[in-house]
Amino acid sequence: MQESSIQNGPMFDPASYAEVRKPLLEARTLPAWCYTSADWHAREVERVFLKSWLFLGRVEQVPKPGDYIAIDTPGGPVLMIRGRDHEVRVFANTCRHRGAQLLEGEGNCRAIKCPYHSWIYATDGKLTGAPGMDETVGFAKVDWSLTALRQDIWEGCVFINFAQDGPGLLEYFGDMPSVLGQYDFANLVCVETRDYDVNCNWKLLIENALEAYHTPTVHKATLGEQVGKLIQTQGNWDAIFGTNDQDQSFSVLPGETCALPFIEGLGKMEQRGAYFTVLYPATQFACAQDSVWWLRLFPTGPESCRLNVGFMFPREAIERPDFAEESKKHFERWFAGIDEDNWISIMQQKGLRSAARKPGPMSSQEPVVHKVYNWLVDRVVGNGAG
Repeated sequence: MQESSIQNGPMFDPASYAEVRKPLLEARTLPAWCYTSADWHAREVERVFLKSWLFLGRVEQVPKPGDYIAIDTPGGPVLMIRGRDHEVRVFANTCRHRGAQLLEGEGNCRAIKCPYHSWIYATDGKLTGAPGMDETVGFAKVDWSLTALRQDIWEGCVFINFAQDGPGLLEYFGDMPSVLGQYDFANLVCVETRDYDVNCNWKLLIENALEAYHTPTVHKATLGEQVGKLIQTQGNWDAIFGTNDQDQSFSVLPGETCALPFIEGLGKMEQRGAYFTVLYPATQFACAQDSVWWLRLFPTGPESCRLNVGFMFPREAIERPDFAEESKKHFERWFAGIDEDNWISIMQQKGLRSAARKPGPMSSQEPVVHKVYNWLVDRVVGNGAG
């Protein structure tokens, strides 16, 4: 493999990214090893995913006490659960005894029972039962609660951070809440989620969603041509604002009509398009006139990832008698676009495996892709130390 010959050479040398660092129209794309190398992938996990705020999901996904969702993350399996006190908490999904994963999938439980030796934890993480430990010197259940992760909740969105230091969530966001606040995230309700295992590097899906350059080709028969304008941001996020010259929601196919109302309070610009964002490293919120959807990407290896997509509408829209029928138009658009984006990202991954691949030039329609490159190189490579 090409990476074996370069793992101790140019891969982590800042000089290798001099062309990436240039202004957009003079810049080159990332080297192929950033999408194929096990060494690069390991450094990404260590320096990016384990030190950044990661989106998990929405509080309404665990509506009742005892409801839980088990999620695999780059930092290992985690458990999002609503306690008997109605608080939503996130724990490392690993028994404090010998480390077995406690729960899989999603469901409801009165208590968390380890499938290996039947240690039992309450829904607030406290160890309540530990059979066979009576003779263990100094053992006290109070000392062996589940490991709580650093977490925060913004407008119903649950985030975790494996690092105990670093900026808090709002500081990490920068001005994202003020820009996207008009979509009233706290009033949104997640109505469906879907998972996709995609045979491509996670960055390819992130980059794809942040440029409209591909839409007249990849989405020619579905979404059609779109225009994306760079949004000036502060903090660990970037965005384009997309328009497609129609009065209907950006969440339905061109030419389709939808009776669901726009979100109240949107500005004039926001009524004519949608934000496509990246909250670094790997969360995207797409904010349209009547709905918001997310893409959560976690790498599962250098050339594979798990894509989780969630779809949200305002509470008032969901309560309408025509919601079920009208929302079908949204899902038709969303699933068509997701399938096409997944396909082209897999095709791109295949091409990046070529031993002859060299970085290419960039288009004026790819400013946020360029920003993604540089945000990542800052953290993975930095000044080359380490």
